[in-house]
Amino acid sequence: MGHPFPIREIARQAGLSEATVDRVLNDRGGVRASTVQEVHRAIADLDRQRTQVRLVGRTFMVDIVIQAPERFTTAVRAALEAELPSLHPAVLRSRFHFRETAAVGELVRILDRIARRGSQGVILKAPDVPEVTAAVGRLTAAGIPVVTLVTDLPASGRLAYVGIDNRAAGATAAYLMGQWLGDRPGHVLTSLSSGFFRNEEEREMGFRGTMRARHPDRTLVELTEGQGLDATQYDLVRAALERDPDIRAVYSIGGGNIATLRAFDDLGRECAVFVAHDLDHDNTRLLREHRLSAVLHHDLRQDMREACHLVMRAHGALPAAGPTLPSAIQVVTPYNMPTTSAG
Repeated sequence: MGHPFPIREIARQAGLSEATVDRVLNDRGGVRASTVQEVHRAIADLDRQRTQVRLVGRTFMVDIVIQAPERFTTAVRAALEAELPSLHPAVLRSRFHFRETAAVGELVRILDRIARRGSQGVILKAPDVPEVTAAVGRLTAAGIPVVTLVTDLPASGRLAYVGIDNRAAGATAAYLMGQWLGDRPGHVLTSLSSGFFRNEEEREMGFRGTMRARHPDRTLVELTEGQGLDATQYDLVRAALERDPDIRAVYSIGGGNIATLRAFDDLGRECAVFVAHDLDHDNTRLLREHRLSAVLHHDLRQDMREACHLVMRAHGALPAAGPTLPSAIQVVTPYNMPTTSAG
């Protein structure tokens, strides 16, 4: 059964005789199904208690390094803080390194400083560029596990990626866009915050590939480098709308949605379909006001919990588990919004 516990210990935990436990473990038969379940439950209880013992008094200092707009980093902080009680009896302390925009050199300096100072783990959202990949390698060489969040750095030697399947998310957005636009004419604006984030690139590829397959005559207009910030996004979107009077819909991959809608409003243009990502505070309000058609969302609390568990497993404080699976992609409309949101 793959457990380390002596028969005597299991019998004591289950309140059964050692002979009964022995029969269950060796499939000798003659034991009621309910008794078999009691033995399995006792083993699970022992394993959990063993894990608890390993966690008691353990403090994990984890660095959270994220380049993203404030609305996302706020959601990350809230999601992590909401999950802290579930990590007991271990204590997790976090140092936050948040930047809305940052030169690659600044991110590398932050990561190298963590490598010198020491940390139990790094949870990282950063552009997929060689300098960052090399810095992650230096963290790994220093014995500091790195978990990528939302966007991956697959060539970096990171421990694991936590987040959605971004290509599938883009394909889902294309499916929704095609269904809702139907036969109406109009071009679709795809808006990225930056071409250097792998998650955005993968979403765009999933969207473009599915649109090409299902709606080959629909024109896609790409916009990038708005950084997901309203201040820069407005000018880019307004300029795109002025150049192309046929833009009628938006797939927002990188955010800045308040500014995007303001550009449509200021030019007296209708946005017939608007698909966005993440139920941050901006998108929650826009969805409630029916300014967005749908938001592709994932449970950021679950992601943060999984990232913390990965760090703890790397230090032998939790038992090994199977491969990390992608987070579920939720399609949220104004009519199925959760009562609370974090991410």
